[in-house]
Amino acid sequence: MTLEIDLSAIGLTAAQELEYHSLVVDGGGTEDALATRWDRSADDVRRLLVSLRDLGLVEQATFDGERPVWFPTAPDVSLQGLLNSRRHALAVAETSVAQLTEIFRRDLNHADVGDLVEVVLGPEAVRARFLQLELSAREEVCAFVDARPVAVNPEENRAEVQALGRGVTFRVVIERASFDDEATAAETRDALRANALVRSVATVPTKLLVTDRAVVMAPLSVRGHDAAAVVIRAPSLVQSLVTLFEAVWDSGIPVVLDPEDGLVDGPTGPDSLDIALLSHMLNGLTDDAIGKRLGVSGRTVQRRLRGLMDLSGSASRMQLGWEASERGWVTRRSVDS
Repeated sequence: MTLEIDLSAIGLTAAQELEYHSLVVDGGGTEDALATRWDRSADDVRRLLVSLRDLGLVEQATFDGERPVWFPTAPDVSLQGLLNSRRHALAVAETSVAQLTEIFRRDLNHADVGDLVEVVLGPEAVRARFLQLELSAREEVCAFVDARPVAVNPEENRAEVQALGRGVTFRVVIERASFDDEATAAETRDALRANALVRSVATVPTKLLVTDRAVVMAPLSVRGHDAAAVVIRAPSLVQSLVTLFEAVWDSGIPVVLDPEDGLVDGPTGPDSLDIALLSHMLNGLTDDAIGKRLGVSGRTVQRRLRGLMDLSGSASRMQLGWEASERGWVTRRSVDS
């Protein structure tokens, strides 16, 4: 069985990770034996072992005057120590970021215009700023997407995947014409699978990116530049653009994935699978139990129910059940069955 091991997050290089894994799986050995096993020079092996020793991952022992043998320390001790050190460093860094952010926001009321509004010029600079803002999001990203990508193409946007993986909420309003582009359609499918919320409208008023309701990025027309954008931190302007986003969001139609993983744009009500999901939900079944009964995954159940909540404007599953009954989507008979 091949294990997927990734220790880069706690500071190990690829070579350190590979050879420590070898020591854990295959056991220790002398420097010469390890050089043969790893197909490395003796000097290279020596440097690697010393670096692993400095991290507390290997130890050296000599038996009956033989050549020293290197062997791994227990992962739950050595690696946990590195994890704890990294967690402490991250906690200190997070506290520092929070303190700097508080100072920055406190000074916004008497900041210069340049601190409140930043102009970004050129495709590369716009792309880098866009991705940086997505990566910096802690709670929510809201966006308008039109059919004319300029600086950031859908296939290049890995920051969104990383942010979704951290649990950041994404709400995206997309122009329907954008789905004609396969890259945009593929990115939308991936986002929906990762539990992003997507709605469609005929046209969006502008491209827009809002992170944590504190920073806004919007396009700017500047003579002599192929791409330009403005990054806004002024609270009153940010609030106005957040209000614009919410108004367009409320007018949009939820986009969901059908059982064949295709995009369904513009549903006016639940389909037969949705009705079955609702009935089982109201009967108290868990998402996994519903999925087993209907032959779909638990994630599909969650995604479908979230889409129905979005469609009905429900803030909770309890409210969704009430809305489903009021709208005639389910009846007592269908629930009891």
